[in-house]
Amino acid sequence: MQKHDGRSEKEKMLAGELYRASGPEIAADVLRAERLFSAYNDTAAGDAAQRAAILADLLGSVGKDVVLRPPFYCDYGYNIHLADGVFANFGCVFLDVAAIEVGQGAQIGTCVQLLTADHPRDPALRRQGLECGRPVRIGANVWIGSGAIILPGVTIGDDAIVGAGSVVTRDVPDGATVMGNPARMRKPSQNMA
Repeated sequence: MQKHDGRSEKEKMLAGELYRASGPEIAADVLRAERLFSAYNDTAAGDAAQRAAILADLLGSVGKDVVLRPPFYCDYGYNIHLADGVFANFGCVFLDVAAIEVGQGAQIGTCVQLLTADHPRDPALRRQGLECGRPVRIGANVWIGSGAIILPGVTIGDDAIVGAGSVVTRDVPDGATVMGNPARMRKPSQNMA
């Protein structure tokens, strides 16, 4: 469905505006992503070259020495940008209706969700089927524990730690440790060598 300005729903989505997740462009992009991540998830551990080729087709950009252990799921793929040395363990979900940027050497635990998809707070707009996206940015050398959920619009600074099972609802400064639901800053109890 198009508004009077003639832009497609995909164009509105990519601009970060309210849009409907419908129309031929969005449907084609979803099918493309599902085909690619399904092929990726069907690869064997020894198929490093095949995995790299599929990720290069699926994602917006992928650095050197990236490890993304299947299964992995996303909306579109082309809004995901992984820097060199990113590691993501089994079962991650990256809902990328807006940009997801993961910095160099970031480590992401099992079943982590990076969510850019959002919905209006106004129930009348939700009834109209409108949604939106806000980017997620993960800094360099960040460690995100298993089962953490990073909500739309959140930026996690370089060298930060997100505890397992945390729900991150706001930005995390460089070097901070956050944990809990909602995630709150904690002082590290001890340094580990």
